[in-house]
Amino acid sequence: MNDRQRIKTTVQESIDYWSGHVNECGLSVDWSEAETHCWRCGCKRNLERCHIVPHALGGKDEPSNIVLLCHRCHAEGPNVNDPEIMWDWLKAYGVSYYGTFWKIVGMKEYRFIYRHSVLKEAETILESAGIPVDSPLAQKLFNDHLDRATQEASIHYGQPYFNAATMAGIFRVALKKMAKTLGVDFPSLPEVRDIAHEPWWSELT
Repeated sequence: MNDRQRIKTTVQESIDYWSGHVNECGLSVDWSEAETHCWRCGCKRNLERCHIVPHALGGKDEPSNIVLLCHRCHAEGPNVNDPEIMWDWLKAYGVSYYGTFWKIVGMKEYRFIYRHSVLKEAETILESAGIPVDSPLAQKLFNDHLDRATQEASIHYGQPYFNAATMAGIFRVALKKMAKTLGVDFPSLPEVRDIAHEPWWSELT
């Protein structure tokens, strides 16, 4: 018989506690929007109360042991009995702008798979076609091909979002088709920069 009880700590109690103990700088969410936006990815979602130290490991039902995460981030979060680990994780994944987290995760996956940067490959294609990379036309070309590639992708059954591998694939398809549109051989670039000491979200720059 499962004797686990429903969490009694309220959403607001958790926000009130952590906003007084942790600086929001470096997080993906502002405390003013912490009731509606996931504390890891910063997306506006239905949030779940997540134990920092799991109930199964003796974690208490109190504001200091609760953070607010979307279902996806809740499933990916750490499940250990050291309370510092949760905040190490949340801070490590902090992004500066709402709506960018999962796109950056896809770019990170792309780099892992193809060993190149999405944006650097896009710039090389555009430059090869004689299009200034900072021009409105360049932005439109990339966005249009990205939109089309997104429309041609699908989610897994029971998974209401594009996972990281699908996002990386969308970027790859978009780059290949943009190159074909512009009559450019899709580049096979050497690694263009050392990213060992850059933040994980450096694809945004």
